[in-house]
Amino acid sequence: MSRGGEIPPSAHKGRGSGSNPANRFEERRYERLGDFPDEERAPETRFLRDRSRSIIATNDSPDIRFDASINPYRGCEHGCAYCYARPFHEYLGFSAGLDFETRILVKENASVLLERELSSRSWTPRPLALSGVTDPWQPIERKLRITRKCLEVLRDFRNPVQAVTKNELVTRDQDLLADLAQSDAASVLISIPTRDRKLAQKLEPRTSTPARRFRAMETLARAGVPVGISISPVIPALTDSEIPHLIEEAARCGARYAVCVPLRLPWAVAALFGDWLSQHFPDRRDKVLSRVRDMRGGRLNDERFTHRMTGVGVYAGQIHALFHMSCRRHGLATEGPELSAQFFRRGNRGQYALFD
Repeated sequence: MSRGGEIPPSAHKGRGSGSNPANRFEERRYERLGDFPDEERAPETRFLRDRSRSIIATNDSPDIRFDASINPYRGCEHGCAYCYARPFHEYLGFSAGLDFETRILVKENASVLLERELSSRSWTPRPLALSGVTDPWQPIERKLRITRKCLEVLRDFRNPVQAVTKNELVTRDQDLLADLAQSDAASVLISIPTRDRKLAQKLEPRTSTPARRFRAMETLARAGVPVGISISPVIPALTDSEIPHLIEEAARCGARYAVCVPLRLPWAVAALFGDWLSQHFPDRRDKVLSRVRDMRGGRLNDERFTHRMTGVGVYAGQIHALFHMSCRRHGLATEGPELSAQFFRRGNRGQYALFD
C-alpha cells in the first residue's frame, strides 16, 4: 500500500496528480485503507455549486499587468501537473492534488454578478483578466457556457478583457472577442509550454493538444483578436530548449506578443510535481529540481514580488535571454497590447441593441 493509503500515481489515468496530499490548513485528514474499487482508481469529476456573492477579485501585485479578474470556476479539470493555482483549493477545504482536478466549483450566476458589479458606480472601468487562477474554457464550459455569458456582459458594457487559456474552445467565442477587439478591448493569451504532444498528455492531461492550441491562435488572429503565446512554465531540462521553436510557430500563426515564466513550485505543488517527475522522468528529476532551486534562491518557490515571475541567477538569465532573442528574431512584442476602456458604457443592457 502506498503512503497514507493513497492510490499510486500511475493508477490515475488522465490525471495530472496521483494523490491527495494533506491540506496544510486542516489538522485532520481522512485515509482510506485496504483495496479500492475501480471507480476510485479513475475518480470522476464532480461539479459543485459555488455560492460566491461577488465575481470580481482584485490584487495589488506589481508582478502582473492586471489588478482585477473574474474566475467562473474554482479548480480545473485540465489537471496540469505544475499548476501554481492548486494550493488555492486548500482554502476551500480540499486537497491541492486530485481534489483540484475532480472537485470543480462552478459559479452558475457569474454573469449576473458581473453585470451587477459593472453597473455599480463604484466600478472604475479597466481591463479584467479572465481568469486569474483557473482556466475559463476548461472542458465543462462546453456545456455550461458560463464564460461565454460573462463575455456577453463584457461585450455589452464594452469593458476590456485579457483572457488566457489552454483550450481551443476559446474559438467558440471568437465573435464576442472580435467585437470587443474592434474597440481595443480584448486580447487572448494561449498557454503552450511544449510542442511535444506526448509530453503534453502527461504534463497537461485534459488540455487541448499543442497543435490545436496553435490552430486556435491562428483562428483568433484571423478574426482580428490580438493573440499571444504564454510559454509558461518553462521547465528546466525538460521544455527550456523549445523556446525558440514555440516563438517561431506562434509568429507563423499570427501571434503578436509572447510572455515567459520559469517554473515555480509553491506549497503542495512542490511534492506533487516531484512525484510527477519520479513517475515520468526519474532520470531527470534531480536535475530539474536543482535548476528550479538555482532560479529560486535555493528553494522551489520564491514568493518575493519582482522575483516570483522571473527567477534569479545565471540560469534564469539564460532563459530570458533566449526568450527575448527569439522574440526579436520573429517580431513578437514581450508584452500584451494596452487595452482601452474608452467605450465603456453603463446602463440597461437591453437598450444596447438599439445602438449596435
